[in-house]
Amino acid sequence: MAVRNLLKGFAGSAENLTSDGLRASVLDDFEQTGIAWIWASDADGVLSYLSPAAATALDVALPSLLGQPVANLFETDPDDPDNRSGRPLGFQLKTRGRIADVVVRCALPEARTGKPVWLSLSGQPKIDSSGKFHGYRGAAKDVSVEYQRKIEDQRLAEFDSLTGLYNRHRMNRRLESVLAAYKAAKRVCALMMLDLDRFKQVNDTMGHQAGDNLLQQVAERLRNVIGDRGEIGRLGGDEFQIILPDMDDRGKLGELADKVIQIISQPYPIDDKRAIIGTSVGVAIAPYDGLESEELVRASDLALYAAKNGGRGQFRFYSADLRDEEEERALLLDDLREALAADELQLHYQPVVRIADNHVVGMEALMRWEHEERGWVPPGTFIPVAEESSLIGPLGEWALNRACRDATEWPETVRVAVNVSARQFTANGFVDIVAAALESSGLAPDRLELELTESVFMGDSETTDATFAALKKIGVRLALDDFGTGYSSLSYLRSAPFDKLKVDKSFVDSCTQKDQNSAKIITAIIGLSKALGMETTVEGVEAFDQLEIVKARGAELIQGWLYAKAMPQAVVLANIHSGEFKIEPNGPDKHRADRRSMFRKVGIIHGDHRYDVVIRDLSKNGAFIEGLVGVPKGTPFVLDLGGGQLVVCEVMRSEGAQLGVEFETPLVSDGAGGLCTRHRVSPYALAAAGMPLTSFAAGGATPLGQQAPSSPPQFMQVQVGSGG
Repeated sequence: MAVRNLLKGFAGSAENLTSDGLRASVLDDFEQTGIAWIWASDADGVLSYLSPAAATALDVALPSLLGQPVANLFETDPDDPDNRSGRPLGFQLKTRGRIADVVVRCALPEARTGKPVWLSLSGQPKIDSSGKFHGYRGAAKDVSVEYQRKIEDQRLAEFDSLTGLYNRHRMNRRLESVLAAYKAAKRVCALMMLDLDRFKQVNDTMGHQAGDNLLQQVAERLRNVIGDRGEIGRLGGDEFQIILPDMDDRGKLGELADKVIQIISQPYPIDDKRAIIGTSVGVAIAPYDGLESEELVRASDLALYAAKNGGRGQFRFYSADLRDEEEERALLLDDLREALAADELQLHYQPVVRIADNHVVGMEALMRWEHEERGWVPPGTFIPVAEESSLIGPLGEWALNRACRDATEWPETVRVAVNVSARQFTANGFVDIVAAALESSGLAPDRLELELTESVFMGDSETTDATFAALKKIGVRLALDDFGTGYSSLSYLRSAPFDKLKVDKSFVDSCTQKDQNSAKIITAIIGLSKALGMETTVEGVEAFDQLEIVKARGAELIQGWLYAKAMPQAVVLANIHSGEFKIEPNGPDKHRADRRSMFRKVGIIHGDHRYDVVIRDLSKNGAFIEGLVGVPKGTPFVLDLGGGQLVVCEVMRSEGAQLGVEFETPLVSDGAGGLCTRHRVSPYALAAAGMPLTSFAAGGATPLGQQAPSSPPQFMQVQVGSGG
């Protein structure tokens, strides 16, 4: 009877029972085939009929379905790309228009316990000749198999099959949609780009299956670090990308990037071996560094490139002056090749001093390069460039030979330490190069100390152990550099024949701060070293308060500016008298963290005037600047560091044209050894002030500090030269 009544609804009126009966019979037979089912609703949207077989397929009792609003019974999949309108079923029903192949599933809780059943729902509104709406009449069919296949195909199209992270296609679409929405809402979004350092060596030495295993573990660690703060994608190979909505605090972003680096850099168990890699991170932020996805990706790529060139295992924020760094690196490498060929490189030596009597017991060889146009090029700039190329081999061999030759002119009690990169250490013939340097110079093997970092353990363990054994057979000493900053596995100390541990400068920098554990870590490293019968050198001691702390913690050997900076061989020889070398400590009483000497022109804003001044010293909490005369203490200023970086500050000291200012909000690390503001003036704010909406360009002051003055300046600006 229900089917007959439904049929009457479709036909309008039955002219004879025979025809009506035949139609009902056909309709009943059709329902039994399972090809499709019938449904109907009344004018209020309540389900009035549904084929019993449909209820059976949904595993829900038919009475639970009938009499309920259709819009409450069924729901569309918000991620269904075929639902082109993007509108839920309830909205489409309210329009009283035709419904065509809308994929839905039952929304009742009892239908959610098993495998989801997806129905393709179609319907035609029933409207009589007077225009009155009587509800829907329609058909439904089970499309679960096809839809699940489509979901899987869609997942494969958007997800990386190896790691389960989003793939490049999905990340590109997601970044474009986020930036478009955020531009309208004037919101911010950060983008992190990272790739894995030394991943290729894992593939080469342990096999591609081990590389795949490693990538899966990296993905899991990234999920644990990022959590629900952002979306993670693998772009291909060892490249990863992280979208971080509503984040522009460079302090928090730097902390997050540091945490990513630390977690990714921990050893990875693979079968019965361990793989060791690292990572570098580039960070760009919309709208400051780019408004469109292509701009932001390019900016984060450049920041990543700068982080890798800066020595790897670090993060870097994008800044506009990075745009030419790729070309600059290629030119630098060419110049470095020429300098090596022309014997224009130098070795300077920094003393290692025994605290007890201030005697020098060793000298660390540090490479120096004075370019005829560039001036002195920092080792942190050119050494990573050499390590990325084949040049690190010849460069390291030159340093080893020169250091051994120079050390023969020192007292026999003074050793020479030479840094060895992981690439040098694992290269074929390294042991022969060391032996040849000793033989040609005549230096006693126990006076040569090779400084290694934990990255040498990343390669094949058997080859590494064999190299260690061969070096010890020659008689050279081995030191583990930067101990405590990397993976610091005790298994290194158990298996490798080290003679010395070197405590990294980063612990010394913060050992005087009460809220840090650095002093305790120094104590632990020194105690461990003594227990294993090794020496310990504490690096980076620059002030007497640091010296007193590390001395109290058991330090015996010190290396740092408090005793001496690195010096050329001629100065070393001039300081050697009567076969001994002694240096008295000389430096500041207290260490000033993060203080950087510089000569940099910036702007300073007072009222509606912007003055040009020069920063001489910069720290997290303040700066020493020159260029204004007649400024009383307590004067408020806004320091314009460029690129939207405005710092509210107050004059704490004023002498002539020299001012000492204190910042209202401390600066944070920029990941490259410099400092930056946590936040910047938003381009949205500049646009609201009548300026074009654009990301920050290279150089230049913040536009808000360049408005036309309406009152006379209160202070006199004077010219400051680089010499003082």
